[in-house]
Amino acid sequence: MLSKDIGIDLGTANVLIHVKGKGVVLDEPSVVTLESDTKKVLAVGEQARRMVGRTPGNISTIRPLRDGVIADFEITETMLKYFIDRVGGRTWYSRPRILICAPTNITSVEQKSIREAAERSGAKEVFMEEEPKAAAIGAGMDIYQPSGNMVVDIGGGTTDVAVLSMGDVVTASSIKVAGDKFDESILRYIKQKYKLLIGERTAEDIKLAIGNVRPGGMQAEMDIRGRDMVSGLPQTLTITSAEVQEALWDPVSSIVVAAKTVLERTPPELSADIIDRGVVLTGGGALLTGLDELLAEELHVPVWVAEDPMHCVVKGTGILLDHLDKVVKKKF
Repeated sequence: MLSKDIGIDLGTANVLIHVKGKGVVLDEPSVVTLESDTKKVLAVGEQARRMVGRTPGNISTIRPLRDGVIADFEITETMLKYFIDRVGGRTWYSRPRILICAPTNITSVEQKSIREAAERSGAKEVFMEEEPKAAAIGAGMDIYQPSGNMVVDIGGGTTDVAVLSMGDVVTASSIKVAGDKFDESILRYIKQKYKLLIGERTAEDIKLAIGNVRPGGMQAEMDIRGRDMVSGLPQTLTITSAEVQEALWDPVSSIVVAAKTVLERTPPELSADIIDRGVVLTGGGALLTGLDELLAEELHVPVWVAEDPMHCVVKGTGILLDHLDKVVKKKF
């Protein structure tokens, strides 16, 4: 067979690509830099991410995906073409079959835009699968047995909570609160408390370095730099992990509520299985210090972080690629 099968985790923060037979071959930020006037693409992926907040007025750095869906169709198509070509997905004599993962509650219009972007990027056939299903498979859960498995996948734009059994989603919820909202909350907190303007990258660095969501958890501090809103001059201050916990409380509470709502809608027999098996956390947000302990306290079930949580969805697409014709039903 000349054409390749490619699995894509089309994330708000990162695009990950799995090529059948080769494994994960690409992990790049979902960022594109282009000239504002001519729309000429200057950089894609990591190279473009380094330019965020550092470009002159005639150059724009754009994230074409927001909240798990396509916000800018043309730039998403350009980005996908670039990444697919980079992994050797398209050749002059063949086009790949592509499996893309998407949040559970996206609309048919949003599904259609993802499909069209993939087709115009060179796909021969496009399949779609729900993100939490791929995440659960990538985390090593056996979702094809008649028993309950619960996954909380915290990405960049969306958090998907799902209970799975017999190879399909039983109950699910998808909320537009995830890594990006964590960054925005930190940025807003520092602006309101210290009258200091910081950039998105600084907010993300704070989250990664001293992010903590559990009272009495991590005790750390970090020096940050920004622009004083009163004087307009550069300023340095020290922020603590306790302050970051305060800043993150609202978005984290939304995730806890979403998880509780899914558990409340879960059939009792499957709830009993979840008490035994626990809840698995996947996605980059799963790495937030104390989140697993906080969820365990709130849900009264064991919670554990998957091994290599950031790659669970793309690993799951790789496993699904091996059974594409049998397992994935949502062909468009």
